[in-house]
Amino acid sequence: MTTIRHHIAGQESGSADRTAPVFNPATGERAAEVVLASTAEVDAAVAAAAAALPTWRATGLIRRADVFFRLRQLLVENQDELAAIITREHGKVLSDAKGEISRGIENVEFAAGLVHLLKGEYSEQVSRGVDVHSVKQPVGVVGAITPFNFPAMVPLWMAASAIACGNTVVLKPSEKDPSASLFLAKLFEQAGLPAGVLNVVHGDKVAVDAILDHPDVRAVSFVGSTPVARSIYQRASANGKRVQALGGAKNHMVVMPDADIDGAADAAISAAYGSAGERCMAVSVLVAVGDATADTLVAKVAERMAALRIGDGTDPASEMGPLITREHRDKVASYVTGAAAEGATVVVDGTQKSFEGDGFFIGTSLLDHVRPGMKAYDEEIFGPVLSVVRVETYDEAVALINANPFANGVALFTRDGGTARRFEVDIEVGMVGVNVPIPVPVGAYSFGGWRNSLFGDAHIYGPESINFYTRSKVITSRWPEPSESQIDLGFPSNH
Repeated sequence: MTTIRHHIAGQESGSADRTAPVFNPATGERAAEVVLASTAEVDAAVAAAAAALPTWRATGLIRRADVFFRLRQLLVENQDELAAIITREHGKVLSDAKGEISRGIENVEFAAGLVHLLKGEYSEQVSRGVDVHSVKQPVGVVGAITPFNFPAMVPLWMAASAIACGNTVVLKPSEKDPSASLFLAKLFEQAGLPAGVLNVVHGDKVAVDAILDHPDVRAVSFVGSTPVARSIYQRASANGKRVQALGGAKNHMVVMPDADIDGAADAAISAAYGSAGERCMAVSVLVAVGDATADTLVAKVAERMAALRIGDGTDPASEMGPLITREHRDKVASYVTGAAAEGATVVVDGTQKSFEGDGFFIGTSLLDHVRPGMKAYDEEIFGPVLSVVRVETYDEAVALINANPFANGVALFTRDGGTARRFEVDIEVGMVGVNVPIPVPVGAYSFGGWRNSLFGDAHIYGPESINFYTRSKVITSRWPEPSESQIDLGFPSNH
């Protein structure tokens, strides 16, 4: 059986004292084992990153940019192999895996513009003979802790910006699908990144805690569930680190009576069941305004669900693959089986669909008459379960969403420009789509929610990532004439 080890200072390392299984979710087969890092192994990765920092920080911006231009080309050339790795360990279909890589490449392209992104400001003659300028400097060693659902895209979200800014990185990917991060690290080095700038350690809570507590780690980026994001933010910030911790989501899609209902039904299917619902931007709640809208929408969504093809992600005919683990599949199923007892209507019960073999498959589910207070509404399911909440008015829809503890993404489907404009202003959510079900910003903008979907001030990738991974330094300089007196006991003044 293959043993997946760490990548530290350009070399494979790690003792197999503690390991975890890596499954193929489509077959249920234990395909490999991954080494779980000890505190000492995390320390070694941080030491490698710290040792590489002075040289990488001193590397010219043009040379840094060249690495990203070459990396982009390597990602394009190797996307089929990388997609196969993702599908094998995560389970998502190959087309979805390639889409993930494509969105990761966007961030590499953004990072390639680092010469422009790292420009400071300059003010001449703010006072007689005094000039002021600012520079952006790297924070140092960065810890990056990434989730299982996007094993290539999220590491590229973090590593591309952090490395472009002159930092070095210790990446801790999910132990459930660890191989994509190793593949990326090798592509980075093939593109010219010096060994030690990007290190990969696998592990569980032991590795995470070691990163959060290490004094040489100056900043931590995290994407995962809200309870873990909150815990990471509290622990890392208490240790004096800069932290961005992105948590969970409960993304709503509001459908107004004037919307294109067929288009909305298509969008709901795509956004709810793509990647088996294992997306932090998946639509999990349809908010139908008016019973007539809801009745029509539920019927059209249910009709489309019957045609979905669920199977092994390597099969080109498959539109949705399995869930990541058997335990997660059973947890997702529990929300469906418990919904009727709480008063919801189970329109389509995906738990009753049978599949051949031992893969971690589940069918798609549709719940109607869901309301706050039910587990299916209150909790992030992270699976192919779509809930329908019925409201009477636009105002009721907005109030429902703004009262939810999560505020990651939201969408509105309407033909009315005035309603759309009002929604953009009224809604208190970090990412908003108008007739766009999954409003993930392009790489030139930043990704992140509000409320319990984000801990810390900085969103991920894009312009906010440049600010997160750098510290601003302001320099005030004065070059007096040789004969001018240098003594002034007064308080410094710009007048």
